[in-house]
Amino acid sequence: MGTGTLLEYVPIGLLLLIGLGIGAAAMLAPALLAPRRPSRRKHLPYESGMIPIGPAQRRFPVKFYLIALLFILFDIEIVFFYPWALQVRALKVIALMEMAIFVLILLVGYVYAWRKGAFEWER
Repeated sequence: MGTGTLLEYVPIGLLLLIGLGIGAAAMLAPALLAPRRPSRRKHLPYESGMIPIGPAQRRFPVKFYLIALLFILFDIEIVFFYPWALQVRALKVIALMEMAIFVLILLVGYVYAWRKGAFEWER
């Protein structure tokens, strides 16, 4: 291995060092330059201008998690429609059949979640 090959990595190393330096400066500058006037009121949690009632660490119902999970699941599945739409003319009937099967699987999951009551907000 000659010295010519290692010199090719110098710009990458400099870029890495500059990036780390800027990141460190961005994190350290506020801690060093910001004014410090602590008060009891500043350390209170802020809830849209209202005094918070109850503990900050409360348990959320599973329903929130379930709705978010279903949203993410069906939202991500929509991403698969874009490449299919770009190639549907080239693949002809096969692409249409494959997407029909894909949508059918999604529909089965949707109906299953609906039957289990995942979309009912209050029970």
